[in-house]
Amino acid sequence: MDIATSVGSFALVVALLTVTPGLDTALILRTSLVAGRRPAWGVVLGIQLGTLAWGLLTAVGLSALLAASQVGYEVLRWAGVAYLVWMGLRMLLARGDAPGEEEARQEVRFRTGFRRGLVTNLLNPKVGAFYVAMLPQFIPQEAPHAVMGLLLAGVHVGEGLLWSAALIGFAALMSRTLRTPSVRRLLDRITGVVIVGFGVRLAVD
Repeated sequence: MDIATSVGSFALVVALLTVTPGLDTALILRTSLVAGRRPAWGVVLGIQLGTLAWGLLTAVGLSALLAASQVGYEVLRWAGVAYLVWMGLRMLLARGDAPGEEEARQEVRFRTGFRRGLVTNLLNPKVGAFYVAMLPQFIPQEAPHAVMGLLLAGVHVGEGLLWSAALIGFAALMSRTLRTPSVRRLLDRITGVVIVGFGVRLAVD
């Protein structure tokens, strides 16, 4: 398999993964509808930086080492569970009224969204497991592994950015309708349930 074939095949696989609704989609949509474009792009860029990190770690072998270490995997898994359940419960317990001054300052921050996206991605061992299982199959034997890993992760990031732009654009079109207090409460409840669900699923897997 040459480099062009590897990149094309990997692009097809991760395109299907990218458009499949999941934790990232829920987090991006909720942030965009509740807080606006700027923090939503913070979430997106945090997620994609985490994707690049997993790709590089896998290419140099560290992620495979984590997958082989039961203790290391369990520590990362339970840290991810705790973070997801905590974040989901915060949304479920939020009143959903018009945000107060302190909450508003937090919500509009790009860096708040960025941190949320990055931590969510890095604490999800399933992302690492995906890269450990899939990435080596698309790295030609003669290609430098670290460079090729970054290239393939970059393809994943590019597709993720395009899909995220579509999600944020959709949210922007619907924002006037969906930013009322009652809809905000509903969005927080739905997203909170989804995120807690992912946390519970990660705990029992």
